[in-house]
Amino acid sequence: MTLGRRRIVRVPASSANLGPGFDVLAAALALHLEVEVRETGSFSVHTSVDVPRDRSNLVVRAFERLHPADQFEFAISSSIPLSGGLGSSAAAAVAGLMAADHMFELDADVRALAVECEGHPDNVAAALEGGLVICDGPSVHRFEPPMGLEAVLVIPAQAVSTDAARGPLPDRVPLADAVFNVAHASMLVRGLSIGDWDLIAAGLGDRLHEPHRAHLYPRSIELARRAQSLGALGATISGAGPTVLIWSRYEQTGAVVDALTRETKGWATVVRAPFESQGAYVRAL
Repeated sequence: MTLGRRRIVRVPASSANLGPGFDVLAAALALHLEVEVRETGSFSVHTSVDVPRDRSNLVVRAFERLHPADQFEFAISSSIPLSGGLGSSAAAAVAGLMAADHMFELDADVRALAVECEGHPDNVAAALEGGLVICDGPSVHRFEPPMGLEAVLVIPAQAVSTDAARGPLPDRVPLADAVFNVAHASMLVRGLSIGDWDLIAAGLGDRLHEPHRAHLYPRSIELARRAQSLGALGATISGAGPTVLIWSRYEQTGAVVDALTRETKGWATVVRAPFESQGAYVRAL
């Protein structure tokens, strides 16, 4: 075997659900996971991130879905919080799969394999495609965020596991709640597609998941409900939470960040993270 192959993969964070679009809508965000894979003849994982440094590492596990990792070293850096609902596990799965697929020219179905690793398609699709995505089973419909729309993240110090956040969700919901979410998801997608701030603000409501999880992160829910009073268009819980995705117009974002920083002192970090048009990509070195 000729050693020396190297690849760098860069994958964005993602926010799923976007309020009413439970397991259907997602957006890529400008926080990134970066992985360098080098063929050195031995296995190791190098990282300052608090993740496993053995074969249980999510990047390595994904890589090994396509090729053994015995001959490879993985250098991992990330600005994506490991918990909080920002797609860190989806980014890891995508990074490992893309590195192996590109390195060995396999032409694998990276999206399908990443969904198998992750369990649902929304974060995976946003990480791969960038922008905003609508997921319908294996189909993904991508479109660009409107100019002037920005995202601000409120990331609580206290995490909530995805498993814990899935637990409170009911198996059945009232017809009125289902209709409410269909209407609001429709308004949101229409507003995003034409850059209508009023429609975006009106379309962020949800009755399928956020109310059932409110007891897990009451501060996040309370802040999301008051987002408009702080100058934002509105707010949604990012994925399973507890991170809050604040939706803002560009000219208001500075004031919104200042207000959020005051409101969350001592329990959360405020991060300006624009919507990311560039999806995951890999390059050879």
